[in-house]
Amino acid sequence: MSLQSVKEFFKQHNLDSCIVTLPNATATVEEAAKEHNVTAGEICKTLSFKVDEEPILILVAGDKKIDNQKYKATFGKKAKMLTPDEVLQFTGHEIGGVCPFGLPMPIAVYMDLSLQEYSEVWPAAGDKFSAIKLTVEELEKYSNCKTWIDVCK
Repeated sequence: MSLQSVKEFFKQHNLDSCIVTLPNATATVEEAAKEHNVTAGEICKTLSFKVDEEPILILVAGDKKIDNQKYKATFGKKAKMLTPDEVLQFTGHEIGGVCPFGLPMPIAVYMDLSLQEYSEVWPAAGDKFSAIKLTVEELEKYSNCKTWIDVCK
């Protein structure tokens, strides 16, 4: 149902036909980069955390990792990732297909500055076989990004 919710979301924007579903899994950055024939950085990872018991999503370039000091400076808390069950509960997507689209509830979405290195990126589209190529500007718009942050190393 997760891929379906993403398709329905993008149908409202006439972009549902842009979702690519592949025969091989793209659940990891390495798999996705290989399948889409792009660099790891062009894969947009959606990382899920909890701040004061509220879920947040941070979109980052696929070749980057969270810098704990920068995260704490930004959010005033130590980084606490959601459990796989919480990810599914809050986003409706299983790990490997998590994205900021077609969510069952509003969740604050942040974009890391690492994405600004690219003109286009590939975020997942609700399951481990699907993705959509978006410009960084489209990603900002359709993810309903709250603000840009600098939390990666």
